[in-house]
Amino acid sequence: MEQTSVQRLARVLRVMVMIVFICNIIVLFFVPTLAAMFTENHWDGQTMERLLTGESVGFWLSFTIHSWNPVIWMMAAAGENQYWLVLSLFLLSCGVCTAAILWQAKRVLDTILKGDPFAMDNAKSMKRAAICCFLISGAALARLIWGLAYYQSVAPLLTYNALFVPIFLMAGLLCMVMSALFRQAAELKAENDLTI
Repeated sequence: MEQTSVQRLARVLRVMVMIVFICNIIVLFFVPTLAAMFTENHWDGQTMERLLTGESVGFWLSFTIHSWNPVIWMMAAAGENQYWLVLSLFLLSCGVCTAAILWQAKRVLDTILKGDPFAMDNAKSMKRAAICCFLISGAALARLIWGLAYYQSVAPLLTYNALFVPIFLMAGLLCMVMSALFRQAAELKAENDLTI
């Protein structure tokens, strides 16, 4: 059976979504390390220099594994390096939600490739994506409020974090609308199939 132009586009998009999904999963492992690189006074200058110059892959890997040490996280929670802890938790939660959104996009594209875009599964996938968008918006709002208290100024209102709140809130609402449209289309298709 010959593919339609929509199915050809869906195949290309599916490949792109899977590439981004795999990259997202890989980067999640390095989030605490990358957060440490951009956090003041978390690691000494020599460590930063070795990481930034790419002295050795083994050092990068050992530094990353060290970043996942529960003792480091407990020390940060106790008051030392709170900024690193908040940044790491925020980026990890956003990364996990982004991976879930990408997986739901893959599921929708799979139904398009099968030639059945008006399936109830697509409505469920879009609803899951909406929930993930709302979670990212909530995490951004929590980090924004934390930043306002931590810095005791309005400077955090001028960061990307402040933009994440309305952007992902709107994306979540859009996904909810798409979910309702897919659900209604699936119901109409089921009715049509019964009458024929």
